[in-house]
Amino acid sequence: MENTVAQKLEALSKLQSIDSELDEIEKIRGALPDEVMDLEDEIAGYETRVENHNQVIADLELSISNNKTSIKDSEKLIEKYKEQQMNVRNNREYDAITKEMELQELEIQIQEKRIKESQAKIESKNLEIEDTKNVLEERKKDLESKKQELEVISSESQEEEEKLIKNRTKAAKQIEERLLNSYNKLRNNLRNKLAVVPVERGACGGCFNVVPPQKQAEIRETKKLIVCEHCGRILSEVIEEEVEEVVKPKRTKRTKAV
Repeated sequence: MENTVAQKLEALSKLQSIDSELDEIEKIRGALPDEVMDLEDEIAGYETRVENHNQVIADLELSISNNKTSIKDSEKLIEKYKEQQMNVRNNREYDAITKEMELQELEIQIQEKRIKESQAKIESKNLEIEDTKNVLEERKKDLESKKQELEVISSESQEEEEKLIKNRTKAAKQIEERLLNSYNKLRNNLRNKLAVVPVERGACGGCFNVVPPQKQAEIRETKKLIVCEHCGRILSEVIEEEVEEVVKPKRTKRTKAV
């Protein structure tokens, strides 16, 4: 059997009440959860940076090793060419071998230059790693402090929060899916998260714009769901303003002086 409009409004109001209590708990935590998340992301970024620097150093060290191997190969060739020079038959052969030796000596110089450049880069990367690790250590301390602070605050409200979450799950089951989706979407789009509000003093309890008397009458009838034409919030009820009667003090009769 489908719920009446009055029952739907009652269920929505109950859900809004529970969500508002959960919002208050979240406010107590403040920006701590976001700060913890930001610090975790920042730390992950620094750790990735250190890993990248270490990989660059590993590549440079491999390059230095290859350069040293090339130098040894060139030195062997030079020794070989020296031996060949002892057995040349003419100047042309001697000049050709000498040219090959010069080329290998030039190759050694190039490889030595590359080794020095790679060593300088490694030194620079090691300094960057040291600086990054120092910052990383500080951020980890900050994270630990924030986590402890958040844990203390969360533990104080954990029992209440768990109870509210259970109640919310139960209350949400009483609302049809389409209406619940609209409620959740509306809440997520509002800064104060109030999707269901009453009409107080003739105005919407969310945006405080005036609700016309005709709309107020329709809300009282509870024949259909009424939303604020300005902010789209669901108007649950009209809270009548209590008018206090002002009791006028009785006037005392004045006696005429004789």
